[in-house]
Amino acid sequence: MSGQIGSYPRGVSVTASIDPDRIALLDGERRLTFGELEERANGLALVLAERGVEAGDAVGLLLHNRAEWFIVSHAVARLGALFVPISPRLTSDEVEYIVADSKMKICCTEGAVRFSTEGVAGLDVDAPGFAPPSTAPPRRDFLNTPPAMLGYTSGTTGRPKAVDRPPPMPAAEATSSAVAAFWGYGPDAVQLINGPLYHTAPSAYAEYALWEGGRVVVQDRFTGEGCLALIAEHRVTRTQMVPAHFVRILESDWTKHDTASIRLVLHAAATCPVALKWRILEVFPRGTVWELYGATEAMGTVISPGEWILKPGSVGRPFPGLTVRVLDDRGRPTPPGEIGTIYVSQFPGAHFSYRGDAAKTEAAYHDDFVTVGDLGHLDEQGYLFIADRRTDLIVSGGVNIYPAEVENALAEDPDVVDAAVFGLPDARMGQRVHAVVELRSGATPDETALLERLSAHLADFKRPRTFEFVARLPREPNGKVLKRRLQEERAAEG
Repeated sequence: MSGQIGSYPRGVSVTASIDPDRIALLDGERRLTFGELEERANGLALVLAERGVEAGDAVGLLLHNRAEWFIVSHAVARLGALFVPISPRLTSDEVEYIVADSKMKICCTEGAVRFSTEGVAGLDVDAPGFAPPSTAPPRRDFLNTPPAMLGYTSGTTGRPKAVDRPPPMPAAEATSSAVAAFWGYGPDAVQLINGPLYHTAPSAYAEYALWEGGRVVVQDRFTGEGCLALIAEHRVTRTQMVPAHFVRILESDWTKHDTASIRLVLHAAATCPVALKWRILEVFPRGTVWELYGATEAMGTVISPGEWILKPGSVGRPFPGLTVRVLDDRGRPTPPGEIGTIYVSQFPGAHFSYRGDAAKTEAAYHDDFVTVGDLGHLDEQGYLFIADRRTDLIVSGGVNIYPAEVENALAEDPDVVDAAVFGLPDARMGQRVHAVVELRSGATPDETALLERLSAHLADFKRPRTFEFVARLPREPNGKVLKRRLQEERAAEG
């Protein structure tokens, strides 16, 4: 085994061999060193192997944010297997679907098993004897292979689909990924996890930190005050967030917390309203808030704080090594400023397919470029601006209306926390623009006043025809508003 702290290659096993007492995980009052993580990952890998898990197999993680997540992910990696994240917030039927579809052999759970899929065993991470320590892994060829995920799409238009990629390969040395290298991950990283680990980005950036010899601080349930307190207590240097986190932080008494240790706040997953982005820039040290556009399927673009100030609302230019295209419905590049479907190239070896759905896989690709259905445009300098998902587009009176534009305008209003805008059936126009608005505490719902203020930002045909005011918008665990659910419920109500 080669490598040392401060030079490539790295890896959890390398760090454990060099500095076993180095803290790897902080989970509440718990502390787990690299030596302990190494031994427990080895021990659990032996247990999984005894239960029939082999290279290329899938193992489920039906867990909340906790240290055991990483014990499982690294145990699975040491067998050349894949881990399958499952949200504990899913219904039993939804869990059953992923368990069966992934063909997993074992699912790690908290307490009672929530599925009855034949041939799939549950493994309670809170049970006595879970992950017994072992200094020897079941096999050494995968010892320097990082954890690999079999992830599922969000399933906004039906059952989620597994994003299939080639299985993990044995690794003689632990090496850094292009993404970890770009963001400068190293042994000095202190990564705060405040989003759910069963989503791609929080899990991935935590693993980058551990792989490079850094430290991970786990927040089990996000609150703005709690997040800021952990940053100050543990001198957190990095975190990954979504705009919903920004909203809650800004609602807290953030000026009383020390955020000077922060070097990188990376946000993604949902479009960030321009007004919200301006405000969050005041919370964290100058030059630390970066934005990323991508998906489980592919990396996309990145924008620095300085670039964003010059291009408010943009999600940036292609991540190094990638190319972004915006194409019309005939597959031709659109001119600057014209909205089309966003396609991105992929890193070598990152080609994927949607498990069991050849038609969806084919539809996602154009040459060697891939799309997840997002719409947007490039400007003259090649900066990308997101419009919406194609499925979110509102067509009213034959005119295309992009909900994100309306939502951004609503977010400019001082009384508005957030909004979900979508189309509802309309006998005369085909669809009408409907807005579900979350107001700030103490604000009085006033549709007339809100429309008047919107008139300075939006043409008449883009403004909502109907409003609904709510105390809090429903969200997915990753912070995205459950717009599709809201739309379906309102459409059913007539």
